[in-house]
Amino acid sequence: MATPERDVPILPARTFVAVWTALVALTATTVAVAKGGLLARYSVLGALAIASLKAGLVVGWFMHLRYESRLLRALVLMALAAVGAILALTFADVWYRR
Repeated sequence: MATPERDVPILPARTFVAVWTALVALTATTVAVAKGGLLARYSVLGALAIASLKAGLVVGWFMHLRYESRLLRALVLMALAAVGAILALTFADVWYRR
């Protein structure tokens, strides 16, 4: 029995070019934060925030998560929340050891 195809919109090329441009700009920002000392003490947090934005762009547009079911989006959100909690606990541990 064949499964029905889901309707996934075909995005124009300019959308992918815009997302790619945003990814390149965020990469340049990451380099500026890492090399230039833009955020001083919070450079690691800044780099993680920028990396999260870039991952969101890739997952949302290039992997088409925006057009998936609510269940799959909820599962991805739960996984990201678990990773975020682990990172938050790791940072808390490192900060209180000083």
